[in-house]
Amino acid sequence: MKPKKIIGVSLAGLVLLFIVQNVAVMNLRFLFWTLSMSGALLMLLVLSVGVILGWLLHGGFGRRKSNAEFSDG
Repeated sequence: MKPKKIIGVSLAGLVLLFIVQNVAVMNLRFLFWTLSMSGALLMLLVLSVGVILGWLLHGGFGRRKSNAEFSDG
């Protein structure tokens, strides 16, 4: 078996185990909103928002640096 396939199957198994262990409903309260969802789904939502924000902020900082390099020359 190829190493990438072994790693992929192992990670999929860990994700499945994580989901099975975190099926309890959690309440998320923010100001006057209340949202009830499973713990695994809530963590996936928070992770997705963090990845998107990191990607957007990284792109903004990368453009500033490249613009500064062109103006210095």
